Amino acid sequence: MILLQNCPEFAFSFLAVSMLGAMSTTANPFCTPAEIFKQFEASRTKLVITHAQFVDKFRHEMFPAIGEDLKVVTVDEPPQGCISFSSLLAAGEEDLPEVAINADNPVALPFSSGTTGLPKGVVLTHRNLVTSVAQQVDGDNPNLYLSADDVVLCVLPLFHIFSLNSVLFCSLRAGAAKHRVTVAAVVPPIVLSLAKTPLVEKFDLSSIRIVLSGAAPLGKELEEALHRPGPVLTMCPAFAKNPLPAKSGSCGSVVRNAELKITDPVTGFSLGRNQPGEICIRGAQIMKGYLNDPVATSTTIDADGWLHTGDIGFVDDDDEIFIVDRVKELIKYKGFQVPPAELEAMLICHPDIVDAAVVPAKDDTVGEVPVAFVVRTAGSDLTEEAVKGFISKQVVFYKRLHKVYFVQAIPKSPAGKILRKELRARLATSP
Repeated sequence: MILLQNCPEFAFSFLAVSMLGAMSTTANPFCTPAEIFKQFEASRTKLVITHAQFVDKFRHEMFPAIGEDLKVVTVDEPPQGCISFSSLLAAGEEDLPEVAINADNPVALPFSSGTTGLPKGVVLTHRNLVTSVAQQVDGDNPNLYLSADDVVLCVLPLFHIFSLNSVLFCSLRAGAAKHRVTVAAVVPPIVLSLAKTPLVEKFDLSSIRIVLSGAAPLGKELEEALHRPGPVLTMCPAFAKNPLPAKSGSCGSVVRNAELKITDPVTGFSLGRNQPGEICIRGAQIMKGYLNDPVATSTTIDADGWLHTGDIGFVDDDDEIFIVDRVKELIKYKGFQVPPAELEAMLICHPDIVDAAVVPAKDDTVGEVPVAFVVRTAGSDLTEEAVKGFISKQVVFYKRLHKVYFVQAIPKSPAGKILRKELRARLATSP
């Protein structure tokens, strides 16, 4: 288990483990001992690499004894019973056994964020990761054109697969350099901050040529505010060596050596162009399956090898892909479907709104109605009626907000996904 904040040792550890034919599970250092133990137990972890400040999480009675049944390595000064990472670097490598690694051997075990259900271990093989990196940065005209002259910002947590794959691995593959950022990989909350804060004007960001956004929906309004496209099953051609015009709100076209189709989430039938449905993907880059969960695996990857992403989107006449929302997050108003992300993108364009989230509230008459949680700008006296009116002028009747709650912050995962479970729970206790 790699339980590290972003640091060089994260890369050293992951690559060393993979070269030995072993497997790494990456975890969020700020999780509770109970949360870490679930992942620790499910992955059958034998060795932990972490910071000294997090060692106490493993001293909880649910874990094996450190130094006896559990080896813990720290990248800084080791506490009692732990091993120093520097001692591993100084160890001899003469007697390392030869390892035969099959492309289909598991190498990474990140856990899903659990934004809609319980976290699940995602089994990724050497073939999965190599294929994904190759699809993005290899060849004469790759989807994401990186060179040894590029500097890629690594601010997103490496324990998340987006940062691990599209930031670390792709940068290493391209031999990216050290100073003055040219490629900024971010998530929508960071885009929101960049678009809203006046601090941006005080810094020279002219070296940045690409802003890559992923892991959560990014509305076209925010995209236009930043003037850069973004989300790795699809990529925008504007990232390529020979860029093409990109439509506002598009996530680009399907990556090379992969297939994509749009299906009706109810019937499963394939849909035509410009018809929204569930995005399904097939190719060597998709996961092997969920750890010890054949039921969840079979409901996600069908018998024909199609991975059902849970994203709702459509393909236009120019093969560009637009993501609307998540299947599980669509609000069902009678027979109509309301995408929360659409309303959220409108809300955060309001000058008195810093952040926002939309979730369903139960309604005896129509089934579900959209309600909003809104973070006002400092000193704003924005009212509920003003927010409702702002939205009602832009949408059809069934997408109008029925209630607005003003909050201090919107709960989000480290990857920037809105934690809608928390908001729905808060809604259940609200008058």
